[in-house]
Amino acid sequence: MINIKTPREIELMRVAGEIVGDTHKYLIPFLKPGITTKEIDSLARDYIIKRDATPSCYHYEGYPANICISINEEVVHGIASNRKLCDGDIVTLDICACYKGYHGDSAWSYPIGNISEEKKYLLEHTEKALFKGLEQVKSGARVGDIGYAVEKYATEHNLGVVKELVGHGVGNKLHEDPDVPNYGKKNTGPILKEGMVIAVEPMLNLGTADVYLLDDDWTVVTADNQPSAHFEHTVLITKDGYEILTKR
Repeated sequence: MINIKTPREIELMRVAGEIVGDTHKYLIPFLKPGITTKEIDSLARDYIIKRDATPSCYHYEGYPANICISINEEVVHGIASNRKLCDGDIVTLDICACYKGYHGDSAWSYPIGNISEEKKYLLEHTEKALFKGLEQVKSGARVGDIGYAVEKYATEHNLGVVKELVGHGVGNKLHEDPDVPNYGKKNTGPILKEGMVIAVEPMLNLGTADVYLLDDDWTVVTADNQPSAHFEHTVLITKDGYEILTKR
């Protein structure tokens, strides 16, 4: 069931989204070679709690960390550990916060130190693919329009589109209907309506689109060990377009 949010719910989700965006901004200065992913996770947890919210990911379906931290070939759901970031890595922080029962969700991929031209290309065009998808978002459009735009842009730039993982509705649950795939056909799928809130989140690979799950039952990695990037915003659908709730 796809929920239309009330004005009160939208206000709470604006706060949750603001906290998520601010957490990203807070963490950026720490993203340097030598920091461990566990240290990043702790910094994020403490900041979210300081903002009177809670990390939505913690214990979500058993997930053991506060945010998802994925490095290089890790597509999503990497678990914080004593692993240190290294010069030349790219790291994705997928941050979700819950404020008074409502969630915000945004992932962003960052360069660590000096990265290769191929990784720069991947980051640039995955971010652009997100906004190509968002250009389709308005009341009366369809979910398939978003996926079509993302897939078309990614294919034109020779990037692999991960199909096993999709965007989603957001509200008093972290994942709600509808699914928002990064592929599809125009004029198909659920109709977008004013007051809906969705997360649009392209996950694109430098090589093959194929992925697999590691033995930890969480971390998804690329099948060819090539790097992956992930950019995501939670947006409110308006009459004429959208409002980004997870502004950075």
